[in-house]
Amino acid sequence: MQRRQWLTLPTAGATLALLLAAGCATVDTLSVEVSTFGTWPAGRAPGTYAFERLPSQEAQADTMAQLEAAAAPALARAGFSPVAAGAQPDVQVQLGARVSRTDVSAWDDPMWWHGGFGLRRYGPWRGTAWGGSLRMDPPRYDREVAVLVRDRSTGAPLFEARGSSEAYSSSAGPVLKPLFMAALMDFPRPGLNPRTVEVPRQP
Repeated sequence: MQRRQWLTLPTAGATLALLLAAGCATVDTLSVEVSTFGTWPAGRAPGTYAFERLPSQEAQADTMAQLEAAAAPALARAGFSPVAAGAQPDVQVQLGARVSRTDVSAWDDPMWWHGGFGLRRYGPWRGTAWGGSLRMDPPRYDREVAVLVRDRSTGAPLFEARGSSEAYSSSAGPVLKPLFMAALMDFPRPGLNPRTVEVPRQP
């Protein structure tokens, strides 16, 4: 069973705050599954950008600001620069993030027994008896980010990227920056979908 929590929804404010909570991150690499799409015009420079928020995201202004701060280094690496105050940007960038929980049950695969059965010792006074055990795996979480780049003047979508990683923790805060970095690593080339890239956990 899979449960998804979308961070662009008005009811997901508490969830987004949890995802952006500080956590422990080790200095190693993160394996990210990336998919990119788009028809970025040949010869067009990245130019300047401004973030665009959905009405539901405006209701989470503080947490969206943290999400935008996490994406800014990846946009800079791709060649974009923030638009100057009062000026019109070349493109508008919309961000999204979510966590999908998957509960793994021993009964998901009826051909594979995730437990054991046999003689078990229950203590010095009770001796042994036949018994069984069932191993329940902990839930897994997919932490995912999405980036959509649109032309400001026409509104046409030019580039879309998604990056996701799997873990046993629902906290996405420590990996938001590397997820965005991986998602925009090959900009503006679409690339093979999906593909796996390795990025530092602390870019």
